[in-house]
Amino acid sequence: MELRVRGERAVLAGRVGTRTEEVDPHSLALGGDLADDLHEWAKVASAVQRMRERATGVEDGAETALVVSQRGRQLAGRVAAAMGTAVRYVDPVTEVASLVPPPGLRERARAESEPTPWATGLTVAAFIAVVAIVAMLALVTTLASETSGWVALLAAVVVSAGLAPSLWLGRRLPVLRWVALGAAGGLALSWIGVLVVVF
Repeated sequence: MELRVRGERAVLAGRVGTRTEEVDPHSLALGGDLADDLHEWAKVASAVQRMRERATGVEDGAETALVVSQRGRQLAGRVAAAMGTAVRYVDPVTEVASLVPPPGLRERARAESEPTPWATGLTVAAFIAVVAIVAMLALVTTLASETSGWVALLAAVVVSAGLAPSLWLGRRLPVLRWVALGAAGGLALSWIGVLVVVF
């Protein structure tokens, strides 16, 4: 599939047998907002092309052309995501073509190309686990000796519940997943000490 500009309209072209057919984005399952955005972008791109042909305002035209190119690339990414296939984006200003893969394919390719750093990751996770255990036990021990065991237990629950959403969100990020693993493991292990100190 290819995204290009024809006149003041955006079209998506694809090969059907031996011929290439161009279709209006509204005729595809892209959603009305994306199709409208594509046509709006095509109008602006056509205006920029006409301005560059007249060669007026060269500096402003170059900056505007860059914005139009970036916006087109973003829209090609949205089309790729909506259609689940790579989109060949033909820049209407520079007429340079580039391939925009769908988001899931990009992430999968990046994940497959990089090996998992188990040794470094587990070292970081172990260090973070030790820090989490020491911090939690210091908090609970101090609160239990200064106030009561129930306040210390309540504080441990609040800290654990407060960290849980952040740890859950960080579990898929390439570097932070090791920190999240260590912190979650450290919190889980620290609860053994929390229960011993409180009771």
